[in-house]
Amino acid sequence: MSVSINSLTDSFAVAPQLSPEDMQAVADAGFKSVIINRPDHEGGPQQPTSGDVMAAARAAGLVIEYQPVVSGAMTPQDVLRFAELLKQMPAPVLAYCRSGTRCSHLFQAANAL
Repeated sequence: MSVSINSLTDSFAVAPQLSPEDMQAVADAGFKSVIINRPDHEGGPQQPTSGDVMAAARAAGLVIEYQPVVSGAMTPQDVLRFAELLKQMPAPVLAYCRSGTRCSHLFQAANAL
């Protein structure tokens, strides 16, 4: 895996943009679930689509959810949905966006509920 993973707790970590090719390495690193918080095409046509990443994640045995959140425009509904996903998905969970910051902010806000 060519990206760095930032563990925030024993059961949750964030990462910058991941690709379909990263999903087996994510599973091999011990993660059980992935949350995609980056909207498709936010980074232009070179950004891997959520559909492609989700297919690769499922092939690697991961549980995956696509929860697009617009950078700088996180809503209370976004936080509630993220909190629900953290409760429902098998841990440890890895969330990614462009840099990992958006996922970190969602995690902090969800834990403040």
